[in-house]
Amino acid sequence: MIELDGSQHSGSGTLVRFSVAFAALLGEPLRVVNARARRPKPGLRAQHVAALRACAALCDATLEGVEIGASAFVFRPGPRVAGGRFVWEIGTAGSATMLALGILPVACLADAPIEATIRGGIVQDFAPPPEHLIHVLAPLVARMGARVELRLVRPGYVPGGKGEIALAIEPAPRGLAALELLERGAVERVRGIARASHLAERRVAERMAATCEAALTGAGLSVHMERTDDRSALHPGAGLAVWTASTTGARFGADRAGARGRSAESIGAFVASQLLDDLAGTGTTDRHLADQLVPFAALATGTSRWLVPVETDHLAANLWLVERFGAHVRRDGPLVEVTGLGVIPHRSCG
Repeated sequence: MIELDGSQHSGSGTLVRFSVAFAALLGEPLRVVNARARRPKPGLRAQHVAALRACAALCDATLEGVEIGASAFVFRPGPRVAGGRFVWEIGTAGSATMLALGILPVACLADAPIEATIRGGIVQDFAPPPEHLIHVLAPLVARMGARVELRLVRPGYVPGGKGEIALAIEPAPRGLAALELLERGAVERVRGIARASHLAERRVAERMAATCEAALTGAGLSVHMERTDDRSALHPGAGLAVWTASTTGARFGADRAGARGRSAESIGAFVASQLLDDLAGTGTTDRHLADQLVPFAALATGTSRWLVPVETDHLAANLWLVERFGAHVRRDGPLVEVTGLGVIPHRSCG
């Protein structure tokens, strides 16, 4: 049995989600201790419990000790990663997109397509918005051999949640191929969406969009920003996301959720500033994509390489984690190099 100390590096839920993904694909039982030990509320929260159960459903795993507040648990994968249709309810405003991100490596190596409905929080801090997964991560996963589609059904915000996304994955039939992103290329056009729910009278979507647009166009970029005043969400809320691709296929995104005390203008300025910061150097990913690619590269055949704009705790944690499962990692300044395990679908889960 593999034993993993969840207090290492960032000590976050990232180690929980991706450790079970690798255990599922390698067919190895896993015991995690000190889960989320460095967080203000340590132990498993509702979104982590839901993610573990979702991963277990994909490979018929058995779980021991998986409950809210638990600091240790055991995950014993079944014989294969199966496709099918699933519905996963977090039950709180815990992030539905983080659950999707956690099961994506497993789903991309399943033996059949997967369709899933995931309900929970959709737009919030410390989690990617749907647009980042759709427009930034998914195109690169497609280059590696798996097709990922995600659709926002209904926004959901903290603290009520009740949002919904629909996820569809066509697995890579021969396994994931290595990805190389070493040429930055030129970035000229930025797209984005400013979404506000039940806040039309305050013009929140327009104010977020206008502030962000002004900063990006002032930096010489062409911007196309959609404004959406949504009424389908069960609670008021807002969020802004932008994304772009370079002439060589490098991809970047930035986002910010609404929160009490944050003006629409501050959200727009933050998003523009973060995107411009990540575009300022020679990186071929944004700061969040840099760590999101690590699990896929670690499962691929061959060596993946990309250039990161900023070192983050999640990048260090993900690189540490995949080394525990046998992938080879090399860092040289902004260069990240991951030699993968070459997992293919018909060998998944043993």
